Amino acid sequence: MATFAYQGRTSSGETRSGTVEADNVEAAKSRLRQMQISPTSVSKQGSILDAEINIPLPDFMKPKVSTKDLVIFTRQFATMIDSGLPLVQCLDIQAKQAPNPTFRDELAVIKETVESGATFADALRKFPKTFDELYRNMVAAGEVGGILDTILNRLAVYLEKADALKRQIKGAMMYPIITVVVAAVVVAVLLLKVVPTFETMFAEFGSSLPAPTQFVIDMSKWMQSNFLYIVGIITAVVMGLRALYRSPAGKLAIDGIMLKSPVFGDLLTRVAVARFCRTMGTMISSGVPILEALEICGRTAGNKVIERAVMNVRDSIAEGRTIAEPLQEAGVFPEMVCQMIHVGEATGAIDVMLNKVADFYEEEVDQAVENLTSMLEPLIMVFLGVIIGGLVIAMYLPIFSMASSIGSSG
Repeated sequence: MATFAYQGRTSSGETRSGTVEADNVEAAKSRLRQMQISPTSVSKQGSILDAEINIPLPDFMKPKVSTKDLVIFTRQFATMIDSGLPLVQCLDIQAKQAPNPTFRDELAVIKETVESGATFADALRKFPKTFDELYRNMVAAGEVGGILDTILNRLAVYLEKADALKRQIKGAMMYPIITVVVAAVVVAVLLLKVVPTFETMFAEFGSSLPAPTQFVIDMSKWMQSNFLYIVGIITAVVMGLRALYRSPAGKLAIDGIMLKSPVFGDLLTRVAVARFCRTMGTMISSGVPILEALEICGRTAGNKVIERAVMNVRDSIAEGRTIAEPLQEAGVFPEMVCQMIHVGEATGAIDVMLNKVADFYEEEVDQAVENLTSMLEPLIMVFLGVIIGGLVIAMYLPIFSMASSIGSSG
């Protein structure tokens, strides 16, 4: 048998520490429970060679808690709570089985905080990066109303749909961006490495070059002589835009331009409507106060223009107005959405109406992403063909001219 050092609490809340003999860690914990001690830490005692060396990783090297980790935890936690298991025991089970080490450590701290007498929602506030304000407020409402399992199930559904929406938008945005970047890299390689080789070969023949070929060679020379300046300008523009986007005024201006852009503007508006309605409907049905729900919706909108409109709605409601009127005056949301929210307020089923609007606009986003992808694919193919194909043809024009002249002289 091995000796294990432990720390734990008795049923009366008294802290105990000491040693216990057992075959393994699980056996040691089982023996401590038989002694009416709830173990908080159990470690094997031994020589220095047997001791575990735990070097804490810096924060940037720790794996992040993904939405998938959070959804799995939320669903399993809701099932255990619904089955009648105590909150601390549920947290203990989740902390042991979580595959993500970062999430496992966070759940262990949350369990200890709850054991010390804090509420579950207060314990979650220690990790705002993992559990956002929406999650914490809905859990608090569930604890107060005694429907924590129901709230957790709603949260899991909300997180799954929000993540699916985010992945769709990323997919629609990344496809053209990656294509343009790859095309730029290919063109740069052709102009910097391939065209100079052709230029040397053409110079040996001494004949005049066609206008397209001469233009490409001149562009290659210009790029070779100004390459560092080009890289510096692109870097400065990217860093400048990022710095501008971090400022409130810059973010408001860029978000406004994005919403009015010809291709992506309509898609981003639909995404914003779907996200607002889903978030608002989920929180109202969970018992979160409407002013608090609107504030969270504004902060999680992902667009400064939408955030400002939602915050103005919140201020108007605080003055005694309805949701639909100031939302309509803002001019950001479609007329149909404002009318449906108005009907929901009049019938007392605003949460149901908001979820219906969210369902409709999520389907609209699906269709818009498919249409956008099908429209961009041929355009991108034409773009690549014209740019890269044009460079290749321009380089081969002199070869064709020389071949025809040789053929005619023969």
